[in-house]
Amino acid sequence: MNQAAHLPERLDLVANARIPSLRAQSVQVLHVASAFASRVSHVRLLHARRHPQPQLPVGRELFEYYGVPAGPRPNVVALPCIDWIDRVPTQLQYAPARLQELSFARSAARAVRRESGRAWVYSREAETALALLRRGIPDVFVEIHRVPGGRLRRRWLRAVCRRATGLVAISGGVAEDLIALGADRGVVTVEHDGVALDHYVDVPPMEQARSELGLAPNAPTVVYAGSLLPWKGVDVLLGAAERLPATRFVVVGGDADAIAGLRARHGELANVRFDGFRPPEEVRRYLAAADVAVVPNRSTPAISARYTSPLKVFEAMGAGTAVVASDLFSMRDILEHDRTGWLVAPDDPDALARGLAIVLSDPNLRIKLVTHARKEVTRRSWDSRARRLIEWMGQRSAAARIEEQGAR
Repeated sequence: MNQAAHLPERLDLVANARIPSLRAQSVQVLHVASAFASRVSHVRLLHARRHPQPQLPVGRELFEYYGVPAGPRPNVVALPCIDWIDRVPTQLQYAPARLQELSFARSAARAVRRESGRAWVYSREAETALALLRRGIPDVFVEIHRVPGGRLRRRWLRAVCRRATGLVAISGGVAEDLIALGADRGVVTVEHDGVALDHYVDVPPMEQARSELGLAPNAPTVVYAGSLLPWKGVDVLLGAAERLPATRFVVVGGDADAIAGLRARHGELANVRFDGFRPPEEVRRYLAAADVAVVPNRSTPAISARYTSPLKVFEAMGAGTAVVASDLFSMRDILEHDRTGWLVAPDDPDALARGLAIVLSDPNLRIKLVTHARKEVTRRSWDSRARRLIEWMGQRSAAARIEEQGAR
């Protein structure tokens, strides 16, 4: 049967996300929405109208700013929510955060119900999905990024597992823990994050990238690109940098306060450069300048060890940069040691320094890692991810209809 016969009239991607923002979440949401829009005629991206709302640089278009290739675009709709999280101290943000989540969920449910026609709803949060399901909205699919430890959130997620048409686990660890929580294995699929391969077709040569970034042309160079959250392991990376004084380390990401905290703990390291947050489209220049891209995640918490599906791993693979990463379930889910990446013991600056030294000192090893990674990453594009998901959602939607008819 023609696949178009299984497609909905509309696909609503619902994300309780601040767009634009300094977080990788914005990158993921916009790429996913655009990939869906290339295959479904009417796609809406329903996101939260947060306060304060960051602004794009003057003259920049949202999707282009985040490196989304040219093509069909979703209709982007900012939904109201009760948001005073940033008005209170961090230690008092639990209640306002829950209020923001629940108010956005109600807004999203109303927005979905207002539109007529057959639709699939693809939600990134269990709270929003539960609000949709309680209102009798069919064909609700939920992308799960972690399985929470708190009792209330686990109860919500169990309810979603029982009622959602399908569950998209962002990693193998998420899938395992969803099934352990009670999800039917038949409604769970695993789809990691992806990469815009078109964005890496014309990556600048290393010499040019280093010149544009003001980096020494011949120094061994390691690049970390990502946030500076503690579980990302940048402290471990700086410990490794202390052990490799002849290697240049460039840290791309984080705000001024986070960078100041790292400098206070580690001092001013002559071989480490902090460039702070850079627009997503500029990250490829840093990856092109690097001999090695490093992902030094810590072994705790679970989001690091089991759940994360790091965009920067796929971007490095697409850019043709060798990857050194922590030997964790979440990384082994993506990388194969000594084939598509080099894995080292987590939480250990000595082990990370040794792994970096091995890869930096062996150009043939780097070529091998890059060659295999480039072959692997071809199936990790956002477009191929969307194609697989739409096919799977069509199958799940049809199966749900049959199950409903059998229950009558």
